[in-house]
Amino acid sequence: MTNNTDAPRKTARSAKTRPRTTRPRKVEDAARLVDIYRQMLLIRRFEERAARGYTQALIGGYCHLNLGEEAAVVGLLSALAPSDYLFTNYREHGYAITRGIDPKYVMAELYGRVDGVSKGWGGSMHMFDVTHRLLGGYGIVGGQIPLATGAALALDYRNQPDVVMCTLGDGTTNIGAFHESLNIAALWHLPIVYVIINNQLGMGTTVERSSAEPELYKRASSYRMESERVDGLDPLAVGEASARAVARAREGHPFLLEVVSERLRGHSVVDPAKYRSDEEVAQLRAHDPVHTFAQQLVRDGVMSDEDLATMDQEVTARVDEAAAYAEASALPDVSTLFDYTYATPVANDSRRLPGQPLFEPAPLPVAEDDQ
Repeated sequence: MTNNTDAPRKTARSAKTRPRTTRPRKVEDAARLVDIYRQMLLIRRFEERAARGYTQALIGGYCHLNLGEEAAVVGLLSALAPSDYLFTNYREHGYAITRGIDPKYVMAELYGRVDGVSKGWGGSMHMFDVTHRLLGGYGIVGGQIPLATGAALALDYRNQPDVVMCTLGDGTTNIGAFHESLNIAALWHLPIVYVIINNQLGMGTTVERSSAEPELYKRASSYRMESERVDGLDPLAVGEASARAVARAREGHPFLLEVVSERLRGHSVVDPAKYRSDEEVAQLRAHDPVHTFAQQLVRDGVMSDEDLATMDQEVTARVDEAAAYAEASALPDVSTLFDYTYATPVANDSRRLPGQPLFEPAPLPVAEDDQ
């Protein structure tokens, strides 16, 4: 057996790691293309406004943005039916909006206000909306994978036709829950699509440095699970791949889809991304999926530069309206802090606030002279 432990590792990412769509495209419906771009642009302007809100201290806690992943988000969700279920990680603002949740409710949640998706309790990382079948937003790396697998088991047990889509980051493929969940899903033929959003950086470490097999979709072969890798900067290619994966999952064949994308900024809003070279930053800007798709629409005669400018104004106004709505929304009252700790009443449920004693002190005895 050849020992490759001393072989040089890649130290920088390359555009070659991203699958490119080279086959001829069939003619697409112009209205559909315009709608895809509108959704991508809405995510872009929303996330830019969220970054601004964070620097203004209007958003607290952690805040992770979908900037650079707009094509992946829109393409993936285009294949889901309204009755299908979606689990995401903590980078979920764009997913919530594309799933159909009004941006003003998403922004209000970022602001921690009562009109937010989760009434201000979830914030950026923990959005949850049963109506739109968005079942999280999870702050723990990989925390969503076993839960999504359990949801798929419930659908199979009840013989329901719906599927589960579970998105995760590239770094999540190295934890045990990823492998355990894929193994169970393959054994029990669960209706689930696991989607690796491979922005090629697990926080600040490249996939090549953290994974002995950087083509992450190949990990499905260990469980005899179907898999595919797709260019995450092309919303049409992602949509087609997502449709194939969802169709197979609906037939009882779990699927692993790797979407190779880019992250235009740091891991979170406060990450300056110093691990990137100037050359890499320039490459990221050159491959910006929102700008690239807009240019393609102009070249194909679907939209004009004037159309793009008008749409940008409309989308920006909508985001401004969402920010104003969020800022005007009330903060949750302190008395409601424990309202959603348990789904049903629990005996001896403590509602002690920080600084309050565990037990109320007994009243001091009153001296006879004081009576």
